[in-house]
Formats: sequence, structure tokens, C-alpha cells
Amino acid sequence: MAVNVLLADDHKIVRDGLRILIENHGNMNVVAEAENGQKAITLAKELHPQVIIMDISMPDMNGIDATRRITSDFPGIKVIALSMHTDRHFVVGMLEAGAAGYLLKDCAFEELVSAIHTVLENHTYLSPTITDIVVRNYVHKEAKPSVSVSSELTARERELLQLLAEGMTAKQIAKTLRVSVKTVETHRRNIAQKLGAGSVAELIKYAIREGLTTLDS
Repeated sequence: MAVNVLLADDHKIVRDGLRILIENHGNMNVVAEAENGQKAITLAKELHPQVIIMDISMPDMNGIDATRRITSDFPGIKVIALSMHTDRHFVVGMLEAGAAGYLLKDCAFEELVSAIHTVLENHTYLSPTITDIVVRNYVHKEAKPSVSVSSELTARERELLQLLAEGMTAKQIAKTLRVSVKTVETHRRNIAQKLGAGSVAELIKYAIREGLTTLDS
């Protein structure tokens, strides 16, 4: 029986390449593709794939928030992060969101296949580099960890913060989230208060640090 896979990456060339490799493997089938986290959630709900290959840096909704929603709403779906990021915040963020695996984009396709089979057997798969990061994070965990966006903010506040960090105005955010500009401004004030941020620049720094967005997204 073929394994149904959903691809979530904002670069079409990456999705195209993965689709060819996966479907040529023989016992796997790409059921759909998503260019952002929000679409990945929608497709997961509609199609219930067994595995989702998830990028982290995507517009509108990043892979961390999408993974958190998917693993919460559809616990039977396995999410594997496939990213170029080795920063601790991205790795820990994805694993805490419920990802069953984390690979780097420079891995061999055989490793991705191995990861898919591993997570389907209810085990976690981490590439060697990522394993080192996780171990170091555990061993050298700070006595007083810095404020974490994932723990301090609501899902809607995280979504709004990402859009703000991506350069959207309050009016554009309001249109995207289908709320009023006043609601956007209220959320932004609440976010700033929770994080102790005195400017939009500081909010953007938080968003980048916590993996909600990146400078090159």
C-alpha cells in the first residue's frame, strides 16, 4: 500500500523535485502540495495524508505553527521538517510543535525515505547534525530561559506577528486575517506588552529569533 505524502514548501522547484523523487520511489504517492502553512493545514484536513514534508520558512503561516495545528488536530499525521535551518530555535520549535522528524535540505533522498519509514513506525528521526543540536540544547539549557513566543502568545497573535515581521501594514493584516484594523492594533499592543517590546523592530527581532519568520523568507 502506497504512503500518501503532502509537500509543504514555498519554493515550487523544491516541491517539483521532491515529487519526482518520491513518486519514482515506487511505494509513495504525493497527494498534494502547499506553498504555505495555512494551505498545508487545509489540505491535511481534506486529504489526511500519512506524512507531511514541511518546510519552516513560509509566508502567511510558517511551518512551526502549521505543524502545531496539524499534530494537535490530526495526531495520526506524521510531520517531517525538511529545512535549511540548523538554528536551535527552529529545531526545538519544530520538535515542540510535534514534528516526528527533522532533516536538512542537503540530505540525500535515501535519508528522507528512511525518515518517512521511521516516523511511520512511531519513532523520531533526526539527522546527525540535528541530533547534536538537540543534545546540546538539553545539556546546556539555560537556568532562566528567555521569553518564548510559543508559550507567551496565542495562535492568532503568533500569526499576526509573522505577518507584521513580513512587512505587512495593519490594513493588509486586517484584510488577510479578516478582522478590523482596530483589532489588529489591539493585538499588536498586547503582543508588545507580553514580550516587553518597545518598538516594531523589537517585535520583528522576536519573530526572527523564535522562527516565525526569517530575513530571507
